[in-house]
Amino acid sequence: MKQVRLIKKAQKGNVPAFETLMLMYQERLYKTAFLYTRNKEDSLDAVQETVIKAFKHLSGLKEPAYFSSWLTRILIHTIFAMKKKQQDVVPFEQHHESVERHDFLEDKLDLKNALDVLDEQYQLVIQLFYFQDYSISMISEQMGVPEGTVKTHLYRARKLLKQTLEKEESVDGTKRNEKAL
Repeated sequence: MKQVRLIKKAQKGNVPAFETLMLMYQERLYKTAFLYTRNKEDSLDAVQETVIKAFKHLSGLKEPAYFSSWLTRILIHTIFAMKKKQQDVVPFEQHHESVERHDFLEDKLDLKNALDVLDEQYQLVIQLFYFQDYSISMISEQMGVPEGTVKTHLYRARKLLKQTLEKEESVDGTKRNEKAL
């Protein structure tokens, strides 16, 4: 209830109420942004741009109870717009660590690359479900699609991820065997 009152105050132009709301959501916004950008600076830029857009368009929010979804949606659209502008590959810094750490990083990189191959809608569902711990119904509300669509996206995304990772594994296995000869 306190949050709804803050939102209503912020919609009326109360800047301290808006600041309080942003403090409540800053960590969540940053974590979500970082999942997409994998870069501290880009994540901070996306959050900053999201806060500005939210402030400018807060009066357009019809239902204060959906503030969280509305804010997250702005963030995701902002990130996708930034990615379209950049069209850059996120560089991967090489680490000189143990073999175990190297294997872990290699697996993590394989998963990242597999996620990047997915359509944006599948990426979003995977990110929200597995990395943000959103429920199916929360994702449905966030994306503005029926729960059945979210379940279908999850199923298809998992299937595509599995195929992509298996394909990479078979290619890597073939390369490793050729090197051994």
